[in-house]
Amino acid sequence: METILSVFVPIHREGHKFVGVFAVITFLLFLTGIDFLVFVGVVLTAWCAYFFRDPERVTPNREGLVIAPADGVVQSVKDSVPPVELDMGSETCTRVTIFMNVFDVHVNRVPVDGKIVRQAYTPGKYLNASLEKACEDNERHAIMMETTSGNNIAFVQIAGLVARRILCWAEDGNEMKAGERFGLIRFGSRVDVYLPKGVNSLVAVGQRAIAGETVIANEKGREKQRDGEIR
Repeated sequence: METILSVFVPIHREGHKFVGVFAVITFLLFLTGIDFLVFVGVVLTAWCAYFFRDPERVTPNREGLVIAPADGVVQSVKDSVPPVELDMGSETCTRVTIFMNVFDVHVNRVPVDGKIVRQAYTPGKYLNASLEKACEDNERHAIMMETTSGNNIAFVQIAGLVARRILCWAEDGNEMKAGERFGLIRFGSRVDVYLPKGVNSLVAVGQRAIAGETVIANEKGREKQRDGEIR
């Protein structure tokens, strides 16, 4: 049974209607008797199911860890001012950008234990999400959380060239755990994480991140490192 579940990953509920539409289209193509069209329909249906897959993840539960909110490649690690719409001030902090292509899992997960204190949706363009200016020009949904350590952290879902819909079902005041699902972006995009001030990233550009599992920072990393362990 475990082997079967490891191969057939559950599909997120947001994807059921899309998979159903593709399946119906494939059936109609089957009625045409044109093998090539049927093949195309099957491939597209399978890809749609694959896109909306929602695998279980094992999240590290050590206090202070910041976990990747998205699957994908770490595109940049740089100092940046948090989104103005979150009113977090003009002081820079470390921003980790994770870019998701159309083959990555697109279910997003909360990076830390804490409470959601502010959210802001900003309409915008659909530029290539890998562009630096996408964080300011593209459609986005920004969230600020207060961590259990009392720090503020922000993470932003950003629409891309293909992505046309940002979904977020978290609400202000929600107490959430690192690794909990909070949203989804349809068809290619990115998520930026603005770490608490003074906290450095533990990932490198080009590294692959796994939502809910990869540690990207440690809130307690500002303290001295002793015996090879960050305290």
